[in-house]
Amino acid sequence: METLANLESFVRSAEHGSFSAAARRLGLTPAAVSRNVAALESNLKLRLFQRSTRNLALTEPGERFLLSIRDHLASLQGAIAEATSDQSEPAGVLKLSMSPTFGMNYILPTLPEFMRRYPLVRPEWMFENRQVDLIAEGYDAAIGGGFELTPGIVAKTLAAAHIIAVASPAYLHNCAQPHDPRALQELDGIVMRSMRTGRIRQWQMRNVAGEEQPALLRETIVVNDPAAMRSAALLGLGVAMIAKPDALPDLESGELVRVLPAWYADAGPISIYYANRTLLPLKTRVFIDFLVETFQREKWPERFAGSLG
Repeated sequence: METLANLESFVRSAEHGSFSAAARRLGLTPAAVSRNVAALESNLKLRLFQRSTRNLALTEPGERFLLSIRDHLASLQGAIAEATSDQSEPAGVLKLSMSPTFGMNYILPTLPEFMRRYPLVRPEWMFENRQVDLIAEGYDAAIGGGFELTPGIVAKTLAAAHIIAVASPAYLHNCAQPHDPRALQELDGIVMRSMRTGRIRQWQMRNVAGEEQPALLRETIVVNDPAAMRSAALLGLGVAMIAKPDALPDLESGELVRVLPAWYADAGPISIYYANRTLLPLKTRVFIDFLVETFQREKWPERFAGSLG
């Protein structure tokens, strides 16, 4: 009977198109994955892949074999994980990616409690403004929004990502309050140019009645980072459109106030992204459950909602 390692090496190599990518996903060396696949081919007396220096492609028998075992492999791994989950303690490196501002304001402060619960888990947390390739780069999970759901990756929504207009009380003291999003163009705008597209990000705002209008900010100050937008707003330089979680500490302290508090823009959900749940290591599974529990306990979904004023 084939070992689970041989079968999984074959399936991951087929899904990712290379032994190297499969090795990163499995925590093995490319040579080990190649040996596992070769052993499987030898035992089946079938050539499953056509190999070249640049490509790894399934043969026709390989395609048929993949279709016949992939779902069964996932079920088997899930059954093994379920059977052993109550008998082992979460352990190992937990590699996580998240944006610097959100991660340091909300996720990092949860770390002491998480480490008290799971002392054998070693956090390796990366704070970065980019969308990582979870499988290729060896991440266990990522927290953010707008990630592409490639095969094998799923997302669990944690809260809404609402964008709101904010400014300092000192700046607004000398300005006429806008009556709708279009009137924002009468104020100094602090806007962000995307490093990826080179464009100024534009937002469509809405209110609870369902009305929608574009937020027409004047390009008075242009930066390339959300944290810089917040800092410029705190300095009294104008109005910035930023995520409510990033502004929340300053809103609660009174250092920033909402402009057009009945209006917000929807940037999609804040989610945690991870590999298919049936394949999750225990360390990742307990972290996801811990994070969901924390979001609910701290009432972050409600506090992050721009629709609630």
